[in-house]
Amino acid sequence: MTATPGSLAAGVIVYCVGMFLFTILTGYGFAAFPIMTAAICWPVLVQEFHGTPAIVVAIGVLAGFCGTLCTPMAANFNLVPAALLEMKNKYGVITAQVGTAIPLLAVNTALMYFLAFH
Repeated sequence: MTATPGSLAAGVIVYCVGMFLFTILTGYGFAAFPIMTAAICWPVLVQEFHGTPAIVVAIGVLAGFCGTLCTPMAANFNLVPAALLEMKNKYGVITAQVGTAIPLLAVNTALMYFLAFH
C-alpha cells in the first residue's frame, strides 16, 4: 500500500489533535505522550512516512502542552491562580488561554507537517 500526501496530513492532524485532546483529559502532556506516541506517532508518522523522530516527537509534545492550557485537570496552572487571584470565574485563566492554545496547536501541526518529513 502506498502512502499518499493526504494520509500524511491526516496522520499529523490526528497525532497533534490527539495529543491536545488527551492532554485535556489527563491534565498533562507527558501523560498523553507515551500513549499517543506508541499508537500513532511511531508506527504511522515515523515508520510509515519516514518522519524525523526528534522533530515529530518534540512538536508532538508541544501540541500536547496546548491542551494543558485548556484543562481544569492541570489545577496548579489553571485553577490555583484563579483561586489565589479571587477571580469570579474559576475557569477565567483557562478562558484567557484558549485564544493562544488553539492557534498554537495549528502552528505546531503545520510545523510538524512541513519540517519533519522529507
